[in-house]
Formats: sequence, C-alpha cells, structure tokens
Amino acid sequence: MRPLRILVALTYYRPHVSGLTIYAERLVRRLAQRGHAVTVLTSRYEPRLPPREQNGNIHIVRVPVLRKVSKGVIMPWFPLYAWAFVGRNDVINIHMPQFEAALLAAIARAQRKPAVLTYQCDLKLPHGWFNRLVDAALVPLNASAARLAWHIVASSEDYALHSRFLGRYIDKVSVIPPLIELPRHNEQWTEILRARGMRSPCLGFAARFAEEKGVEYLLEALPRLLERVPGVRVAFTGAYKDTVGEEAYWQRLQPLIRHHRERLIFLDLLPDEAMPSFYHLCDVLVLTSLNSTEAFGMVQVEAMLCGTPVVATDIPGVREAVRRTGMGEIVPPRNAGALADAILRVLGNRPFYVRSREDIEAVFSAERSALAYEELFRSLLATGTPPRARARAGKGAAGRDEAEVISRSKSSSSFRSRIAALQAARLFPRIPKIPCEEAS
Repeated sequence: MRPLRILVALTYYRPHVSGLTIYAERLVRRLAQRGHAVTVLTSRYEPRLPPREQNGNIHIVRVPVLRKVSKGVIMPWFPLYAWAFVGRNDVINIHMPQFEAALLAAIARAQRKPAVLTYQCDLKLPHGWFNRLVDAALVPLNASAARLAWHIVASSEDYALHSRFLGRYIDKVSVIPPLIELPRHNEQWTEILRARGMRSPCLGFAARFAEEKGVEYLLEALPRLLERVPGVRVAFTGAYKDTVGEEAYWQRLQPLIRHHRERLIFLDLLPDEAMPSFYHLCDVLVLTSLNSTEAFGMVQVEAMLCGTPVVATDIPGVREAVRRTGMGEIVPPRNAGALADAILRVLGNRPFYVRSREDIEAVFSAERSALAYEELFRSLLATGTPPRARARAGKGAAGRDEAEVISRSKSSSSFRSRIAALQAARLFPRIPKIPCEEAS
C-alpha cells in the first residue's frame, strides 16, 4: 500500500514533557517506522528550538510564538502554516486539548482532508478570572472541532462513556489505547537512583506537580503508612518547582513537604532511559489524579511492564489499567485514608498483584495501537466523505449500516447503549482484559 502523508498537530511537542507530548511522539515515531511521512505542526514555545527539524521521514515544523498565555501560546502566523501543511498531507491528526483545533478541523474540511481528533483529556486551567474566560472560549471552539472532524479517538471506553464532551459525539468515537513504550533497563541508572535514596520500601510518583494530580493526598497518607511501614519513602519524578501555571499549588504544598521532608526524594524530571530503573526500584506506583484532566495515566502501564503494582484513583480512564490487568488497587479520589490502606494492602501481599510482562503486553501494545491508527486513516481516505455526509447519503452497504447504527444509537439516552450499538457494528472496538485467575 502507498505510504500516507500524515500531519500531526499539537500545541507542545518534544522536548516539552507531558503525557500528551509523549503520546504524540510515540505515535509519530511508530507511524514513521511503518513507512509513512509524518509532519508535526507545533509551537516554537522556546526561542532556542529550531524552526524546523528533519529526522528521516519525520518533519517537525515549529510556528513562531508571539507570547505565552497561561498554559497556551499565541501564534499569529499559525493559520498560514496550517493551510499550507494541511494541503500537503493526506490526513490530519489533531491532538486535543488545543486552542487551534477548530481552525485545523475547518481548514481540513475546506480542503476535503480527513481530520481525526485524538482527545487526550479535558482541559481545566488554574484559578483566575482570565483562565475562566479562556475555559469559556474553548467550549464552542472544541464543539466546532468535534463537529468538523471526521473521527475522534479516545484512550479508553471508560473515559469515552463518562466524558461530557465525547458523549455528544459518541457516533464518531473509536478507542485506541495509548502507545506504551519503555527503553531497555539500564543498570547504571539503577545504581544512580539507589545512591539518591531509592531503597525498599519505596513508593513512586511519576508526574508533574499540578493541582489536578492530587499530590497532597499522598503526602497526607504518609503518617498512616509510617505507623505500619516505618522506613517507607516516596520518590517523585517530574517537574515540581517550576510547573507552568502551578506556582500557587507548589506553595500550598510546602507545609506538608517540610513536615515529611526526610521521607521525600525529589528526582526532578528523569530521562527516558532512567524510567525502567525508577519503576523497578518502586514497590508501588501511586497515581492520585483527581479529575478528567487525567484520561489514562500511561505511567501505570509502564510500571506494570516493570513488575511494579499500581494504586490509582477511581476516576474514568485512570482506573482502566488496573481494571484490565488486575495489577493493583483502585481507591476513591481525595481520600488519604483509603489511599494509605490500599498501599498497605499491596505492600503486604505484593506477589498477588504482579502480572507477567507478556500479560500486560497482551492488553496494551504500542504496535497494535499504531496499526489501529493507520487502519483508521486508510478507512477514512477510502470513504472520501465526512461521516455525517456518508450516513445521510447511505451509499453502499457499509454506508447504510453505519447510518442505521448511528440512528439507532442516538435514540437512546444511555452512553453504554450507544457504545453497544456501535460495538455490534464493529465501529467501536473492544479491548481485551486479563482475567485475574489466569493472570495470577
């Protein structure tokens, strides 16, 4: 088959580090490895970054930034770049949240190019009147992007079912799990991290310090943990002091941090090659996210691949990794007592929770996810018209089937009924689950 020309658009790309940028980078790399020409359209958020980079069949284009605003950027030249690069590619993959998503989807529709939204999570900006105005402005813009897009990708069925945004466009949604990759284990990094204080019993926390991450609940759980496990420590990797828009949150954490300082190890942002060692040295990885700004938590699966169980909060999407593998515990958000109890259960019977790497890879495979994206792109290109027009036209058996499924699903007020109807027509794929009795 002919290689595709794929445009991947997002506000921040590497070297910026976030779950969104890591997801996009892995997808770009995998698609390029499959022979496709991939262009990344992103912001030049730091002047030191080159305006363009070419690495094999990956072309990175960075649009000049006038100024940064909260967690976003202002790019006056972006419409010109978008029009030019949409025209040069076969399919457009827009990663949300992104302020320019509606513009990109409109340009793609004008040029009759399929636009696929990858909806990574909701966006909730820090407190402040200006951020509330930005939040309000994004509501109609996101709605326009979803209406104009040909298709939407969600990270899990669980998140799609519970997302107020995705629920309005569920007939366009498919589930493709995030691409999980880990470099080889590096013994040198293991020794470095041991020298930094990572010794059992050790809890791991791998995320930036942001209000929605719920770091305070892990810190509040420490007194209860120390009663039962006196030597326990917590190792943090991720930006913590200078997280954009989270300076006030960092200050609010200071009393708890000072109180437990001798138990806390701040490793800052570790390089990718150090992460397998970090996970191996953790007895439990803890994910305390509080709301829908966290849609999955890829670090959970990375830890599981290294044999480390997880304790995660019971919110849509975040609970999926533990649900599908049985490799950990799920706890209510904002409950330090329940969090401490769950951590103690895992520490007290760790072998019960551990699954093999093969079991985890049977559920979460980067190669399968990349292939799913490729197949989705090719199917949209083969159809040649946006999905709603296709359903109205009803040309051919496939068009009639989809139109009927969408019509039936819209008659139900239940998200789950709509998903079931789409699954019956194989328009919303199921993901395998590891039965606990087989995995243990």
